[in-house]
Amino acid sequence: MRFNLSEINELIRERRTIYPEQYSDRKVHKEQVEVILNNAQWAPTHGNTQPWRFKVFMEEGRQHLSDFLGKTYLEVVPKEQQQDAKLAKLITRPLKSSVIVAVCMERQPEEKILELEEIEAVACAIQNMHLTCTAYGLGGFWSTPKLIYTAQMNEFLGIGEKDKCLGLFYMGYPSIEWPKKHRKPLEYTSEWITQ
Repeated sequence: MRFNLSEINELIRERRTIYPEQYSDRKVHKEQVEVILNNAQWAPTHGNTQPWRFKVFMEEGRQHLSDFLGKTYLEVVPKEQQQDAKLAKLITRPLKSSVIVAVCMERQPEEKILELEEIEAVACAIQNMHLTCTAYGLGGFWSTPKLIYTAQMNEFLGIGEKDKCLGLFYMGYPSIEWPKKHRKPLEYTSEWITQ
């Protein structure tokens, strides 16, 4: 065996969503973020298009993101549908996190690869990010508020019209005990076809 499978199994099974409200003030170092993003780039990608693009918000950049999210929420969500709690989360989560990465998909100009497959590649990259965070003992949270799919978000991030922001990935050191979870047994989710 090339790798320690029991450690890999444990890493995968220990991955958790840990929210910014559960982060401490301890800072994530730029070098750690670089390792996380380098691992993200090793996700599978059809045609080797490598469609992922990362916009990293740290330090004062977090306030810039917070301001944009609050302003855009008030602009794009009809007044009767606005919720104070959602607005508060959008504004405060970047400030409670050490790092936020807007994970984007850059659409291949030739569009040879289906857009769905490019989205799937970026989702795999995000899983690599989350697993690397777990190995570091960092909390990670893949957030997908609806406003990330707007033209305003594309403009804010400086990405093309056909490109997409597929999530805000928040990172920080947890201030809580590492959460425990479970999954359904395999027999509930798999069907084995042998003929």
